[in-house]
Amino acid sequence: MPDAVVVGAGPNGLAAAAIIARAGLSVEVFEASSSLGGGTRTSELMQPGHFHDICSAVHPMALASPFFRAFELASRVELVSPDISYASPLDGGRAAVAYRSLDRTAAELGRDGAAYRRLMAPLVRNIDDVMDFTQNQLLRIPRNPLVAGIFGLRTVEQGSSAWNARFREDLAPALLAGVASHAISHQPSLAASGAGLMLGALGHAQGWPIPIGGSAAISAALADDIRAHGGQIHTAAPIERLKDLPAARATLLNVSPRGLVRMAGDALPARYRSALEAFRYGNGSCKVDFILSGPVPWQAPGLADAGTVHLGGTRKELAHSENEVSAGRHPERPYVLVAQPSRFDPGRAPAGRHTLWTYCHVPANSTQDMTEAVTAQVERFAPGFRDLVVQSHAVTAAGLAEYNRNYIGGDFSVGTMDLRGLLQRPVVSPVPWRTPLPGVYLCSSSTPPGPGVTGMPGFHAARYALKDIFQLPVPALGITAPR
Repeated sequence: MPDAVVVGAGPNGLAAAAIIARAGLSVEVFEASSSLGGGTRTSELMQPGHFHDICSAVHPMALASPFFRAFELASRVELVSPDISYASPLDGGRAAVAYRSLDRTAAELGRDGAAYRRLMAPLVRNIDDVMDFTQNQLLRIPRNPLVAGIFGLRTVEQGSSAWNARFREDLAPALLAGVASHAISHQPSLAASGAGLMLGALGHAQGWPIPIGGSAAISAALADDIRAHGGQIHTAAPIERLKDLPAARATLLNVSPRGLVRMAGDALPARYRSALEAFRYGNGSCKVDFILSGPVPWQAPGLADAGTVHLGGTRKELAHSENEVSAGRHPERPYVLVAQPSRFDPGRAPAGRHTLWTYCHVPANSTQDMTEAVTAQVERFAPGFRDLVVQSHAVTAAGLAEYNRNYIGGDFSVGTMDLRGLLQRPVVSPVPWRTPLPGVYLCSSSTPPGPGVTGMPGFHAARYALKDIFQLPVPALGITAPR
């Protein structure tokens, strides 16, 4: 009989299992798929020798997540941080570029450079306190209330009709809107602006790393540590009901609220079950991967050196695209998030070839293949792109839901990203990782701090399981920590 069992071998489930194993307890992980990783999988999706990240590709949290820092991920996985964290091209060959250097970024933003620096500098300077605030339950007193207040005021400004008040030109607003659009939310909104400011500050504080070998390197590092400390991982082992699991004192579930209802059935108290059934999921994405015969021919100088490029044009255009999705429509010119991993990791493709990772936002449950719309947006800012496409592969929002049962309707955030969705995740509680079932904890992105490859939902759930059941502290997680 293991001390603990974990369902789901995505980064959050693996993080929880690693912590449990490091505490000297026996743990078993059960994963429905034939391979572990969840949102951190890498595969030869189309042709041999061409490696594509199936979900996540670029990892702003890899150096900043409190869990990954304690785990010393940067010493386990080779990470490369491009000098340009992200960029937003505009028509006419111009682009707003976010360098790791805040000063250089501001210097290239024209008349708005000083205003952009004033917006971002306090967040970049206090990035550890920003992460403490954003990577925890919001219903708590933050470690540094002053920094939390500064972050909150900027979030309100950029999440309201005042979002352009400090700017006079279009480059800085486009840069901010591009990164805020990661949230798949109406714009302007508090959730989108908060996500954008946090991710943007990370881009300047330490960059947005790309794992050499693909995102699967992150899940492999977690799995290796679990096994090294006595844990077991079972793949191709779907769990339909809690009763299908081995008896254990602690059960940690990297599943959506809908998955918890399915697995627990009538064992859940009626009020809690009703709250889970009422949990709201967001809109979806259509992911399109490409094999190219050469690098993307960006019109704007410097974009070849950007790890991530946000396509959509001006802030007004980006907001229109996102608001069309919020209204249940497929935008004619969608916001497209582009990652260029093979530019920084040549092992992703044979010599002369490149892999390109893209997705755009679509209404939940969409079955529409957005390959043409995505291609047109890339071609808009990189004339000649079509001629380089060797092969493409699309997964619709409905397909994402089939790939991962947590991605309800194609929502890889596993929950609506708005203010209510941040506070009620999945219920309003000071400890939302605990469920009413004795020894059962939820550790998916449906719990704080929400989406992203951070390991933090797993960290929080494991922390409370250790405290509640085993009366143990969180163990040391670094490479040199004693076994």
